[in-house]
This record gives sequence, C-alpha cells and structure tokens, in this order.
Amino acid sequence: MSLITDAQKAGGRVGLKSDKIVINGGKPLRGRIEIRGAKNLATKAMVAALLGDTPSILRNVPDISDVNVVTGMLNAYGVSVTEPEPGTLVLDPSNVLKAHFAEIDALAGSSRIPILFCGPLLHRLGEALIPDLGGCRIGDRPIDFHMDALRAFGAVVDKGYEGIRLTAPNGLKGAEIELPYPSVGATEQVLLTAVRAEGVTELKNAAIEPEIMDLIAILQKMGAIINVEPNRVIFIEGVDKLHGYEHRALFDRNEAASWASAALATEGDIFVGGAKQQELMTFLNIFRKVGGAFDIHEDGIRFYHPGGPLKPVVVETDVHPGFMTDWQQPLIVALTKADGVSIVHETVYENRFGFTDALIAMGADIVVHKNGLAGHTRRVARREFEQAAVITGPTPLHGADVVVPDLRGGFSHLIAALTAEGKSTISNVGIISRGYEHFIDKLALLGADFVYEG
Repeated sequence: MSLITDAQKAGGRVGLKSDKIVINGGKPLRGRIEIRGAKNLATKAMVAALLGDTPSILRNVPDISDVNVVTGMLNAYGVSVTEPEPGTLVLDPSNVLKAHFAEIDALAGSSRIPILFCGPLLHRLGEALIPDLGGCRIGDRPIDFHMDALRAFGAVVDKGYEGIRLTAPNGLKGAEIELPYPSVGATEQVLLTAVRAEGVTELKNAAIEPEIMDLIAILQKMGAIINVEPNRVIFIEGVDKLHGYEHRALFDRNEAASWASAALATEGDIFVGGAKQQELMTFLNIFRKVGGAFDIHEDGIRFYHPGGPLKPVVVETDVHPGFMTDWQQPLIVALTKADGVSIVHETVYENRFGFTDALIAMGADIVVHKNGLAGHTRRVARREFEQAAVITGPTPLHGADVVVPDLRGGFSHLIAALTAEGKSTISNVGIISRGYEHFIDKLALLGADFVYEG
C-alpha cells in the first residue's frame, strides 16, 4: 500500500482519532521535499472561478483535503472541476445552479471556506446559503466582519436554524468599508464581492498578505480593476463581467516554515523545493536569530542546523508583514532546545497555545500566560485577548501519546515526536492533511522512523 494513498485516506477522514502515526524519535530529518501552492490561496482561487463566464485553469494546486472540500462544493453548484494532470485544475462555471442546503452543509464539514462563496453566489444566483462555520479550534472566528461587509454591499442576511441565507434584492453596490482588524478572510470576502458590485468600493484596514496579493492578481487577470494604495487601502471598481483566468498558485509559505522548524528542532538538514525568499523574509530573520542556517537557491531554500546551541528569542505574531501566527507553533518546538528563555506573544488568535499541553507532557518547560505579558518592549500593539508563552530550555523531550488538536498544532506535535527520545503515538493526524500535502510521504523521504496506522 503506497504512502501517498494512506495520506490521502487520512485527509478524507479528518477528525477520526483512529488515524495515527507511531514515531521513533531522535533521528535528524535530512533530504529534499517539494511543496506546492498555498492552502490559503488555492482554495480562494477556486472560489473566484465562480465569478467568471469562461473556464479557469489553476496550477500548482496542493493535494490536500481542503481542496477536496471546495471541489465538492463547486460540483454541487454545477461547476465542473477536472484535473488533466496532477496539480492542475480546470474549473468551468458555465452551468452554475442552486444547490440544496443539506448537500452544502454535508460537504463543508469543518471548513470555513463556504462563507467566501457568498459574494460570487449572490452575483451568479441572487442568493447564498451557508452552514455554521468550522475550522481549527484555535479561538473565536467571528463571521461578523464578513456579514457586516456583505450588508454594506446591500445584501440581506437572515439567520435561521439551518444556517445563514443571503439575498440581494436590489443587487450589490460598491461601498466604503473599514475593517476593525486587517482580517485575511474579510478582505477576501470584500474582494470577491466588490469586483462585480456596481460602483467603486473602498476597503480600509485591509489585509495585505502575499496570498491576498496573489488573489488580487487572479482577479485582475479575470478583468477586475483593483488598486492597492498605501496604508492598507484597496480600491475596487466594479465591472459588468469577468472571464476565466490561468494562474500558478503562490507557494505555501506556512508549510515551508514548518519544515524549516522541523530541520532546526531535529538538528537536521531539509531542502524545501519551491520555497521563495521574498515571502519568508520575516521568518528567515527569526530563524537566523535562533541559530538556524539557510541557503537560498533558485528552486528552493535549504534549512539546516549548523551545530552549536540554539539561542532564545522574543517573538510577537502579527498580520503581514509581521511574524505569522501559523509560524509560531512549529517554531516553539525548536525553542524548547534553545539555551535560555524565549517568549512568544500571540496577538492574532486568543487560543493558539493549547497545543503546548502535549509538549509539556513530553518534558518541555512552557508556561502560558492567559492574559499576556506586560512590561516587555513591544513592536506590536497589545490586544485584549492576547496570550504569551514562556519557553525555558534546553529541555529534552520524551515520547508520549498525543491527540492532534488543530492543523498547525498537529504538525508541531509531529516535530516534537521526531525530536523526542523514545516512541510517540500521534492520533487524529487526518487534520494535518488539511494543509500539508502528502506529509506521510515527505516524512519517509526525510528518513523519519515511523509507522502509519490508518
């Protein structure tokens, strides 16, 4: 039975604790792996195809379960999704139709993607039905930003026991919108809605992550008129129609940073094919400060532990161009090996340190401050709900039985098990397949000692 098939099966059973991997730790990860397009771009690009009146071609698409979820939802709405070759999708929206709510609810599962269907569906069908949102259990993910933005365009939002029904009896009009926080999801919602809304939309306090810029590039290819101004302001001039696009998705910088942290924590040497310097510059600075080394190549980045002790750091997560919240979880595993006290201030999500409980059980010295820490020199403005983790090292880790709580936390548990002495059993690994393509295969390529039990 192939390793790829096992990984794909895990992805199809997200949330089943019977999916597990048994790891014998203490062995450095060495070798080369390849990464493809970003989860946080590919799925949104697939939704954008709904807006066109001709087929779109998306390349460099990762084989992950979130892509499968969006494919199923597009199929339910009559969009044909074919894969002429691995990693390339052809999305044909010529036969868009209304779908049954029960079908959408079942297909969506724990994904948050359905909410981004709202704007395109309102333009194509005049209504949208979405279920309750899921996603990783890392804190509150309110949909207020999304619903307020859609109301500003003229959508009518009705909440019922089944979910949320949106209509646009007078069509969607351009609006002036200022987000309370530069939310990536809300920015995507505005972009996907404004491009076909009548008039001009001004979005203030927008997210400007590389994945957002890549989505804007896709929409421009489709015929949209979008201007990104200084100070997080985006102007979108609505157009009457859009056509399909052809695009290669931006690489997954979150996956690249995760494997980099794995190389550092296991004292290994990993070449991440497809990784690019520009989108990782903030991470690379911290990686170097901790004591990691990297070599930039045309076709990827080599991440390795150069020898000697690792150094403690203070990290504050923030929206782009700051240090991503998705990067801190795998990095914390490496920080358990640093010689001294490191502090990670989490300012983006209010409950993203739950994964440290397993690390503590494995021998890490980590103290989570539920109300954050005051008194430190800060670059990122303090937020009410923020937390801080204080990591004191070096502390050797030992094997343990762990249940994966969320996507990034789950990958961090894999790294911890790979560094630990003895055997660890990581259950519920299907969640990791939401964002890490063929991670079972990649562990094998890097020489990890494990057995996958699907």
